[in-house]
Amino acid sequence: MRGLAAWIPAGVVLAGASAGTASAETVRVLAASSLTEAFREIAAGFEAENPGITVEVSFGGSQALRTQIEQGAPADVFASADREHAEALVRAGLLAPTRVFARNVLVAVVPAGGAKVASLADLARPGMRVVLAGPAVPAGRYAAEALRRLGTEGGLGPAFGAAVRANVVSEETNVRAVLSKVVLGEADAGFVYATDAATSGDRVRTLELPVSVVAEYPIGVVAETRVPAAAAAFVDRVLGERGQAILRRHGFR
Repeated sequence: MRGLAAWIPAGVVLAGASAGTASAETVRVLAASSLTEAFREIAAGFEAENPGITVEVSFGGSQALRTQIEQGAPADVFASADREHAEALVRAGLLAPTRVFARNVLVAVVPAGGAKVASLADLARPGMRVVLAGPAVPAGRYAAEALRRLGTEGGLGPAFGAAVRANVVSEETNVRAVLSKVVLGEADAGFVYATDAATSGDRVRTLELPVSVVAEYPIGVVAETRVPAAAAAFVDRVLGERGQAILRRHGFR
């Protein structure tokens, strides 16, 4: 079964998925938290056009989802918020070769009302409560990159990154948990993706970064999938025109 789905042409995959309607199939998708709204919409459209196929999407930090696959949890498709976790699974023979299907950018967010932070420079002030994703989480690694570059390329001074690090009050397991802390007023600022900030409407204010920190999202079929045709068909939907249109509508590049 390993790698089988990667060799099935797209047209054959779709035909095979439709032919399986007599016996119901479930495609289990593990996807990064930041994909929640977009993947729910993509999954709903896929199910509507493929009667008999159910898509179950579980969202979480990419590092946690990778661990689930490594430990043998049932999964058919993996969509990561970075290349590192996906490529580790490919090297281990647990994931077919992947393709990047979307990109995102990192931003800082602060509560919309009563924010103590007016600009990025304020993040380094003593007493600010900053929340990041953990270092194993893609959003956490992107935030670490941002802090390194903001001090030099962003003109905030060489001590900026260390000063912000000193203000970190928690490191979360996924980017949506970071956003939640800011929305609830439990943090003065956090680093999230632009798409996450958009989901909060007027509950947060976004501070764009003067340096571009871009997240890349790869997707692939899990090698031990029991529904290779349906799993590959779902990947095709994400990469195809309709899936890409949904992702763009939700703010992905």
